[in-house]
Amino acid sequence: MTTIKRSVELTARAEIARRTEALFRSSGALRDGHFLLKSGRHSNAYLEKFAVLSDPAATSELCTYMAAPHRDQAGQPTVEVAAGPTTGGVILAFETGRQLGTPAIFAEEVSAGDGSTHREFRRGFHIEPTQRVLLVDDILTTGGSLVAMLPAVEAMGGEIIECVVMVDRSGGIASITSPASGRVYPVRALWSMDLETYEGGSGCPLCAEGVPLHAPGSSGADAR
Repeated sequence: MTTIKRSVELTARAEIARRTEALFRSSGALRDGHFLLKSGRHSNAYLEKFAVLSDPAATSELCTYMAAPHRDQAGQPTVEVAAGPTTGGVILAFETGRQLGTPAIFAEEVSAGDGSTHREFRRGFHIEPTQRVLLVDDILTTGGSLVAMLPAVEAMGGEIIECVVMVDRSGGIASITSPASGRVYPVRALWSMDLETYEGGSGCPLCAEGVPLHAPGSSGADAR
């Protein structure tokens, strides 16, 4: 039975990944070509997350996949708060919270007197001690935006159940560690994408082929 259940889970994950990629493509959020990323490197594709987030139907479907593991057999939510960092994470948190019937909140970046920054929840947002929290975000690269959220949730006494993102561009980050408590939290991605990048000029096969290069400002290429 365990083997069968695992097989079903893997099949479901593969279908969700396929569907997530399809939604990115159909919304124009994933495009093929020759792009100059903000890092200065070249790529044969780019992600523009806001193209998919500007499509309410696509965003709602993606949030369904984010929320699905957090319902019990009766369909009731097993988390009590959805929270997100960054603009994309805010959109996803509020739609995920709507579907689960839970509050949705976000934390803003705040500058400290020493020049450092941290995240704080806006006044009026709160998490009760021991409440179960689902963190959601858009694109995972280094995990920095999610990591920055962890101390803010922990400071309110929230219990982080999972961190879930639309796309994993990190190469396989499976967990993140709180800089405040040292606790480790699992990360799940709807879709993992291995985006190849190249040094420009002789180091780029697309340059060698003479494929026109599009800059971020003109093409919307994502720096991530």
